[in-house]
Amino acid sequence: MAHVPFQQEYMQIPPITRAYTTACVFTTIAVQLEVISPFQIYFNPDLIFKHFQIWRLFTNFLFFGTFGFNFLFNMIFLYRYCRMLEEGSFRNRTADFVFMFLLGGIIVSIFGVFVNLVFLGQAFTIMLVYIWSRRNPYVRMSFFGIITFQAPYLPWVLIGFSLMLNNPIIIINRSTGIACGHIYYFLEDVFPQKNGGFKLLHTPRILKYLFDAPADSDQYTPLPEAERPGGFAWGQAANDTP
Repeated sequence: MAHVPFQQEYMQIPPITRAYTTACVFTTIAVQLEVISPFQIYFNPDLIFKHFQIWRLFTNFLFFGTFGFNFLFNMIFLYRYCRMLEEGSFRNRTADFVFMFLLGGIIVSIFGVFVNLVFLGQAFTIMLVYIWSRRNPYVRMSFFGIITFQAPYLPWVLIGFSLMLNNPIIIINRSTGIACGHIYYFLEDVFPQKNGGFKLLHTPRILKYLFDAPADSDQYTPLPEAERPGGFAWGQAANDTP
């Protein structure tokens, strides 16, 4: 039956990616059917902290707009890069991935207060894209088959595309995502490798107890700093690496 392969494929999606993307789709369906309103779930610090509508801290990350090209584009990006992170550098490290989700959400929310964003899902998605791109510097990519580049350029290509569309909200979302992604990347991958540096981010034990099996392995090891892309020389070393 047709639903069996789909169910099998669905269950093969890593758990955090599966849970987040499913929540986003169901939230959009609920809004489309007018079961809930976007006004009930958007990010509003006054309503959160003065009226204790705590759910807004989470629900604002689940709505990417009503069904259409923009929704589809965001869902493809979210699913693709969230899954590649979970299956790549966070493989067998579900607790660390959940911690990155929570910490990233907090950082994006803080930025959201200052840039007046009401839905933070797009910025969060670009944060995931940024982290993946910095951890995969030698991956070659193509944007709509027009230009080819290496992964660390991807967030900036998206910014350039936003400038072409002349959509200030998308530009703010993507710029916020890049800034938040760089904060996490610097704290987790860059600073601990510097002379005198040390690990700043530690996954709480409760998350490890809840999400990680005792025999977890395949720990992610950041690239040596000399091999990481940075500044205006991003991707130059790729010509020497297959």
